[in-house]
Amino acid sequence: MDWLELSVEASPELVEPLVELFQRYGRRQVVVEEAGGFNPDEGESPPVGGPVFVRTYFPQDRRSADRVARIQAGVQLMGLIKPLSPLAVRTVSPYEWEEAWKAHFQPLRIGKRLVVRPTWHEVEASEGDIVLTLDPGLAFGTGHHPTTRMCLEQLERRVEAGMRVLDLGTGSGLLAQGALLLGAEWALALDTEADAVRSSRRNLKAAGLSRRVRIARGTLPHALATGLDLTVANISAKVLVELAGALAETLRPGGTLIASGVLEERGDEVREALLGAGFEELETQQTEDWLALCFRRAAS
Repeated sequence: MDWLELSVEASPELVEPLVELFQRYGRRQVVVEEAGGFNPDEGESPPVGGPVFVRTYFPQDRRSADRVARIQAGVQLMGLIKPLSPLAVRTVSPYEWEEAWKAHFQPLRIGKRLVVRPTWHEVEASEGDIVLTLDPGLAFGTGHHPTTRMCLEQLERRVEAGMRVLDLGTGSGLLAQGALLLGAEWALALDTEADAVRSSRRNLKAAGLSRRVRIARGTLPHALATGLDLTVANISAKVLVELAGALAETLRPGGTLIASGVLEERGDEVREALLGAGFEELETQQTEDWLALCFRRAAS
């Protein structure tokens, strides 16, 4: 099956709303290309206000025309606020899509000990490093997006040996893999996308973790998602609000929720929903305009 690539050239101010738009009506695969021609190792900075390309990919199927129309409408509305290029749409083969994705996925160090390594790169790990290896394929989650990165940083701080964990919206399985390698005993990984389920199964098997994880297509409520020690949900503000009560049910009293995929402007809405569902707020981490919200399920 061929895929569609949708791309827009925009100013930096419109990048975050474009990413949100592409994730909402695409299939969460979003690439952001910033201006090049600078060397950060020499103290150089990227050009201020330089153009940025935002791209998304999804399969060419019976729903693709509707996806394109919705994204086109959103791009046109944003163009009324600040000029940006017309939406470009082209057909790409699965191989071309995979190669385009690989070009933007480099090894990445996160937190104090975590290193995310794509399968086609080798890395020199230092003593104490925990190396997460994956091939994202057609699934979302490489660690480069601020929300995924913050979730991994929070997992590094909060996972304890023997924990039972839920990774809701698992994508490539990266967060489940991170939790298990950090010491969790068992993980449940859920996603509504078939491509994500296949990708997470492949990655967790390659990491030798298949026996410690249950991967399934679906969302909450789920029969196995109850009484857990920690839930990480890197999804969206809308879904977090809708599932606030169900998220509480996944955890034992005192269990921890890491909720991300939330733009700053919707943080209060998500907090209100989670507090109303019986959570107690622990911490908010912010990178750029994105939030990772940490809560504890109340003891009673």
